[in-house]
Amino acid sequence: MPWLQLVLDTTPDGAEQLSDLLSEAGACAVTFLDNADQPLYEPPPGATPLWAHTRVIGLFDADRDMGSVLAQLTKALLPASLPAHRVSPLEDKDWEREWMDSFHPMPFGKRLWICPSWHTPPDPDAVNILLDPGLAFGTGTHPTTSLCLQWLDRHGADHAQVIDYGCGSGILAVAALKLGAKHVWAVDNDPQALIATRDNAEKNRVGNAVNAVLPEALPIITTPLLLANILAQPLMEFAERFASIVEPGGHIVLSGILDHQAKAVAACYQPWFHMETPALQDDWVRLTGTRRTPE
Repeated sequence: MPWLQLVLDTTPDGAEQLSDLLSEAGACAVTFLDNADQPLYEPPPGATPLWAHTRVIGLFDADRDMGSVLAQLTKALLPASLPAHRVSPLEDKDWEREWMDSFHPMPFGKRLWICPSWHTPPDPDAVNILLDPGLAFGTGTHPTTSLCLQWLDRHGADHAQVIDYGCGSGILAVAALKLGAKHVWAVDNDPQALIATRDNAEKNRVGNAVNAVLPEALPIITTPLLLANILAQPLMEFAERFASIVEPGGHIVLSGILDHQAKAVAACYQPWFHMETPALQDDWVRLTGTRRTPE
């Protein structure tokens, strides 16, 4: 067993500090895991996803003196005490290979597939998007992303311009381009997401058609299609702004919304959009609407 893992049970407030202390103590890697079987919803871009009961795990070489590591952590945390913890051996595996083996091509609708770059697309005649998840959200496995991809598969995106607001990995931006869009503004406040979006656009040979920018760099423009896979609260806050961006007769596709939040989000958009019946998948909702002609 070439590895030892130190597992500490904590809260979101303590998790970041413990992560820093484990790194200072020589941990080869630090990860966060759920410690209470709670759902973790896709966070706002740039936010660190944490559960109310978080398990922080530090990975150490097998010959590391864990007694000294615990003593170092205990001293650094004073006057607070070291949280509940345990040390256990960890089986050596090819973790990268195991992760790659678990991510397979996935269909969305009748013609759209998301394929990891190390797989041969199962249907060469389909609309195939090559994607590596990287550090940003968006592989299509989350219902919020899946719902948007299904909409794009059904309706296409044959527009001169599309906006993907909260682009994450760029999966929706690339899908829109593969389904007919000529240009996409991919917007995110996380620089890592912008890097991932550019990389995935290049991988799919649509890099010249994507501008990945921070929100403040988005020019004053209008669009016939705006995709926003973020969270309910920012979606409600952005309703008037999005209404000013979508052209009359244009479409808005909103995701990142839990079923019990759908009515409140839809109500924020109804002054400007004719809102359609929500689409539901695993307690998550996609809202779509058509921009009314301003009076």
